[in-house]
Amino acid sequence: MKSELLKWWQTIKISWSTHTAYRLNFFLQIIGPALVFFFVKYNLWSSIYAGDKLIQIEGYTFSTMINYHVWAFIVGLLGQGHNSMNLSEDIRLGRISTYLIYPFDFWEFHSSSFIAFQFLQIFVTLISIIILYSTGIIEFHGTFAFLHGYLYTLFVSVFWFCLQFFTGILAFWLEETWIIRVMFLISTSFFSGAIIPLEFFPKAMVSILNYTPFPYLTYYPIKIFLGELTNLWAPYGILFLWIGILIAINTFIWKRGIRLYSGAGM
Repeated sequence: MKSELLKWWQTIKISWSTHTAYRLNFFLQIIGPALVFFFVKYNLWSSIYAGDKLIQIEGYTFSTMINYHVWAFIVGLLGQGHNSMNLSEDIRLGRISTYLIYPFDFWEFHSSSFIAFQFLQIFVTLISIIILYSTGIIEFHGTFAFLHGYLYTLFVSVFWFCLQFFTGILAFWLEETWIIRVMFLISTSFFSGAIIPLEFFPKAMVSILNYTPFPYLTYYPIKIFLGELTNLWAPYGILFLWIGILIAINTFIWKRGIRLYSGAGM
């Protein structure tokens, strides 16, 4: 057990060094998404509301809409920041041969790298929240809502990692997986409520989406942060079910893919 924990810890430390090796890149990682948020979403909704702070669209005033998207920004940073680019490259370039020899499995390495990335994202999101709160843009709705929203968003990141792992191991059959990643990213952004709240969707469509993982990746975490979600455990149950489904699919694909693996690219 001690040796296993040591392997995980050393891999996490290496991942930390990799992510923070280029300070300018790490700095841009912190301020970049915030700048995009202000120059795109803020100006977009300012134009839609035309400066009228009293008008309501589907129950949202300008301030509540901006607050919604600020929390969407935080949820995106913490819950959906990881990508599978390195994972797919390991397969396409034949680097997974190393993991087939060393006593540290492929999924263990990428899982520990994901954990290291999430620790950095916790730091990044906390800085972002402090900056947004100091400027009066973000609003808090109680300590319990904030802590529970933060915890649930970390749970979302586990699902996101499983989804990214799925797109990554498709490299056994695809030369490039970025198209699949982009497709998932666009679909998730739209159907999860990251672009517009689900109140703008047809009710029949929302009823269907509630059986999918999409609303539980952005919309419901935001509602937890806003203190508007009464049934706090239903999102956990549904997302837990989808995580189990993805783990089963990933295990099946990995076993099928590793049989076809020939070490091409080495």
